[in-house]
Amino acid sequence: MNDYDKITAFLGQWGRFQQIVFFLLCASSVPNGFAAFSFVFLTDIPSHHCLVPEVNLTQDWRNAIIPIEVMKLKRCSRYRLDVVRNLSAQGLFPDRDVNLTDLEQESCVNGWSYSRDIYQSTIVSEFDLVCSDQWKQPFTSTVYFLGVLIGSFISGQLSDRFGRKPVVFATMAVQNFFLFVLIFSPSWTVFSILLFTSGLGQISNSVAAFVLGTEILTGNVRVMFSSLGVCLGYAVGYMTLPLLAYFLRDWKSLLLAISLSGLLYLPLLWFIPESPLWLLSQGRVKETETIVRKAAKMNKVEAPQVIFDDYSVHTKAHPRQHHNVFNLLRTKNIRNMTVILCLVFTLNTGYFVLSLNTSRLHANPYLSCFISAAVEVPAYISNWLALRYLPRRLSAICVLLLGGVSLYFIQLVPESLSDLSVGLEMLGKFGISTGMALMYVYTAELYPTVLRSTATGTCSTVSRLGSCIAPSLIHLIPAYITVGTLAVISAFAAFFLPETFGQPLPPTIQQMQR
Repeated sequence: MNDYDKITAFLGQWGRFQQIVFFLLCASSVPNGFAAFSFVFLTDIPSHHCLVPEVNLTQDWRNAIIPIEVMKLKRCSRYRLDVVRNLSAQGLFPDRDVNLTDLEQESCVNGWSYSRDIYQSTIVSEFDLVCSDQWKQPFTSTVYFLGVLIGSFISGQLSDRFGRKPVVFATMAVQNFFLFVLIFSPSWTVFSILLFTSGLGQISNSVAAFVLGTEILTGNVRVMFSSLGVCLGYAVGYMTLPLLAYFLRDWKSLLLAISLSGLLYLPLLWFIPESPLWLLSQGRVKETETIVRKAAKMNKVEAPQVIFDDYSVHTKAHPRQHHNVFNLLRTKNIRNMTVILCLVFTLNTGYFVLSLNTSRLHANPYLSCFISAAVEVPAYISNWLALRYLPRRLSAICVLLLGGVSLYFIQLVPESLSDLSVGLEMLGKFGISTGMALMYVYTAELYPTVLRSTATGTCSTVSRLGSCIAPSLIHLIPAYITVGTLAVISAFAAFFLPETFGQPLPPTIQQMQR
């Protein structure tokens, strides 16, 4: 145990105070599970073809005006309307009197007609992100993840400077308020700008809440929160998303439900205190003592007369210092560790490629998304068990190799055994999901209190570079080879990290280096 854990041991690990913090912070991850993968449904491309306006055409010509290509209606062209209208007026019949292949084609000048078999509407049908504008469809997800990337970088430093709780509140408010405003977007450009702003708060509130819980909770409860609780909250949101999308087939209704779930949660943050460890690192001993005494009252235990006497002396002798991202590069040990962790976190590319590419799992997109989400539950339970009983470095290496090797084997499976390749893909996602969850805990254990949020935010920023390219990477043929290679490289990099199993959280940079 570190000094803080020893001093506050009289509180116990699982009193009413810890239970409230545990469940409220776990619940804060549920809206993130909704938002992160809502693009599976919001940006899906419905079946479509050129719109044929209400003009005087016979039914035969109305049925024949859209060319057929490989047993499907062409999506981006039709036979010239003026020519077809003249042929119809002359009483000629397609294919019998007129060879359709000789007719000139034109683009969809009147817009498109979209199938409503699966969705009432998506942003693709709302803003016509098809044909010449189809590049905007994957780019929409990239814009969001660029916002997430920048938010990760900024919020970690803000959290170390201004506190964990204000950053959790502010980033959650930003994410969900701008998700709500998206409903009123008049164009794709405005939608993208608002989406980018919403992304600034997405992973930022998750990282800040993760660090806050890690610093408030102690012992086995801390391990359960960081490895299982907060991850399962995220998985619950992810698994609930396809259910919401199934009943709310319109993109605006889905966004309304997602944003309101987050906005309604905000008042509950009132019941979560600021991190006592962060307050102590800032020399705010009296505020820390107030929180601990309130916790003792809630847990029905008696607090000592003086709780943080030694901290008061230490604070006067060592005035507080402000730290930033450059502290992660200042000394050789911390610099090497930061570079290794950033390399490991590139694995997030693979996680998002596998999560966004669910179409091959099942023809039904709602069921596909649910299967992909459900795999994360055993992954997070395995993560919790590994963190509780096994060394961090060995656990990380093993699960990352499992994920990488499983994805390599997909290339060897014949097309007739599609179920086997799906099983290997899900095993790969299991390994990578377990590895990513484990690495967040590992990172928080490696860095001291004054740098913990900055370090976690910086590693998360690097991981978001992967999520930015994931929507485009999905369309590459060797995507599984790429993801598998990233997993194997990450496993190799993890070999050079120091072990933290059974070690206390370091409060200072000096203790971290020791």
